[in-house]
Amino acid sequence: MKELSLNILDVAKNSVTANASLIKILINETEETLEIKIIDDGCGMDEETVMHVVDPFYTTRTTRSVGLGIPLFKLEAEQTGGSLTVESRSIKEDLENHGTEITALFYKNHIDFIELGDIVSTVTTLISGSPEIDFLFEHKTVNGLVSLDTSQIREVLGADVPLDSPEIILWMTDSLKEEYERIDF
Repeated sequence: MKELSLNILDVAKNSVTANASLIKILINETEETLEIKIIDDGCGMDEETVMHVVDPFYTTRTTRSVGLGIPLFKLEAEQTGGSLTVESRSIKEDLENHGTEITALFYKNHIDFIELGDIVSTVTTLISGSPEIDFLFEHKTVNGLVSLDTSQIREVLGADVPLDSPEIILWMTDSLKEEYERIDF
């Protein structure tokens, strides 16, 4: 993919499909590294599925016989000298503490490093496409923190205002862009 935010979109859509009620997108960026965590409380995966999830010819989808999202994410991390890990606990194993955590580590000074890209559009697209799900987005940089928590927005707006209304999506977009400008990103 041409930017890592598209990988985040793809992997987070898996969390939506897994019936998550909360999806966390946590980015920690230093001068040398970029770490991306996508954590959900969805149905999770059993051990066998976790072992195969990085295989591009393994998928649980019935619409096509390959699943490239996580394998591409892994490849892009490893091409920079980084790594990708998948931890998951299925709802069958643990009714209370289930879900998936995917962590990708990239080395930014490597020639094969792909830029993060338009993360603001990725986050707002995820929210507008699944307004019933809570999203927590945090991007920590050496200059500061950019964050958005839909549970807090719901508290302020109340239940009557849907998160996918155009005015709210525009407000979230503008708010995130202003936060990035504030930290001179």
